[in-house]
Amino acid sequence: MKVYGHPGSTCTRKVLTTLAERNHEAEFVLVDITKGDQKSPQYIQKHPFGVVPYLEDDGFTMYESRAIIRYLDAKLPGRKLTPSDAPSIGRMEQWISIEQSYFTPNCMAIVMEMVFKGMMGGGQPDMDKVNKGRDGSARALDVADRALATQGYLAGDNFSLADISWMPYLQYLSLTPFGTLITERPHVKAWWQRVSTRPSWKKVNV
Repeated sequence: MKVYGHPGSTCTRKVLTTLAERNHEAEFVLVDITKGDQKSPQYIQKHPFGVVPYLEDDGFTMYESRAIIRYLDAKLPGRKLTPSDAPSIGRMEQWISIEQSYFTPNCMAIVMEMVFKGMMGGGQPDMDKVNKGRDGSARALDVADRALATQGYLAGDNFSLADISWMPYLQYLSLTPFGTLITERPHVKAWWQRVSTRPSWKKVNV
């Protein structure tokens, strides 16, 4: 099994965290997105949209991180990260969809402007984009905070793929002044403390 990706990529981190949770090692093939390697003709032959990650598994290939983590969890032996009962599966899928549709676009608007353009790029963040991202992120986190008031994890009482799907984005958000969006919400704050101290995340987030 090979994972093509970059250690700083949010989507690559989802896949690597899933592998770490399932105690499975895969060969890591660096695609240096800082140099544009993901847009090279050779890589485009693998991933037609020119982003990371990309998975090869004994002749089977696929891309899209949320699909890859579902595939890995279905295939690998051991304790699953997908619940066994239908209501919890539904909740897991709901929270993955909320992450993709409502949280991540807003969170990454903040991160792209504050971290990659501002802190790392030396430019001036577009505060209109930042503020719009802040408002959208706050709304999604308010919903998460209410859910986490009565359960330990997003899909219920057990850690699941839903939690993994949110973690890379919260990590980057926590590097900005808007990390307060996490810490001001007591149940989100407690949940983030639980998931971000897991050995799998410590292994990936280095």
